[in-house]
Amino acid sequence: MPKKPFYRFDETTFEYTPVHVNNRDKWMYAVIHWSLSVLLITTLGFAALSQFALTPGELALSEENRILIDELTQASEKMTHLEQELFVLRESDNELYRSVLGMERLEDEWEMGTGGADVYASYDRLSMDAATALRTANSTLERLELQADQQARSFREIQTAFEENRERMNHLPAIRPINGILLSGFGVRVHPVYNRQRMHDGVDFRANIGTEIYATGDAVVRSAGRKGTYGNLLILDHDFGYETRYAHLSGFAEGIRSGKKVKRGDLIGYTGNTGLTRGPHLHYEILKDGVPVDPLNYMFADITPEEYLMFREISDRSPVSMD
Repeated sequence: MPKKPFYRFDETTFEYTPVHVNNRDKWMYAVIHWSLSVLLITTLGFAALSQFALTPGELALSEENRILIDELTQASEKMTHLEQELFVLRESDNELYRSVLGMERLEDEWEMGTGGADVYASYDRLSMDAATALRTANSTLERLELQADQQARSFREIQTAFEENRERMNHLPAIRPINGILLSGFGVRVHPVYNRQRMHDGVDFRANIGTEIYATGDAVVRSAGRKGTYGNLLILDHDFGYETRYAHLSGFAEGIRSGKKVKRGDLIGYTGNTGLTRGPHLHYEILKDGVPVDPLNYMFADITPEEYLMFREISDRSPVSMD
């Protein structure tokens, strides 16, 4: 099939005249045309990528920001855990120390709104992840500072009240009766022998037979002898409405009998396995005005906050009592 000729308009003669193009010119024209097209497309592609692709320096900075945001988030989680521990201490203040000393409850000062301008407004210029992490961390830190300051003031107030009520506090059952680990706590538990739920009016401490037991506050011995499923039971009257009971003993200390006066820390008996039990231990109770209360809330004179939190966790998780 013959090739179609190309025509050019001649302005002199006002006619179209055929144009003869050799193969070499056609080939050169095609090369130039495709080269310019490729160059244009490549230029446009790089321009588009430059809007989205990051340089090596920008990539490194982005990774550093990601790591910092992760660390900030983890720090916020740790601070939240500290908040929970401070909450436990505050509740301990309210339920025991302040109640016993006749003091007003500790209120949640940090939960009161401050109002005013948004102090974190400058974070809005950052990415959403960074702004959220910074807001959470800073607000949690501010609450922690307020809580720690309030708790410190509370301890000072309690110390002052303690000094003013020293005689009464000497009688308060405020130490552990034995140097042992808690096995079961106060509240509804499954009885190990009857295998059904019932109220456990005290706490159980791990102890080998013959371990020494100490009076937890100044008191007078009300009774020391055998009593049903308690086995050998010692009852101390601390006055001011408080009474303590020590059950399943293997024996009583020398001189311990009804009417005997004892001081906090005095040796009063030895652990055993008498009565209805699952094994050797000490069952310890505190009664206030004849009503059993959680002994764990009264061991503030010789355990640290960390030990209290550990004992509280054991108490809350133990479903079965020892007696």
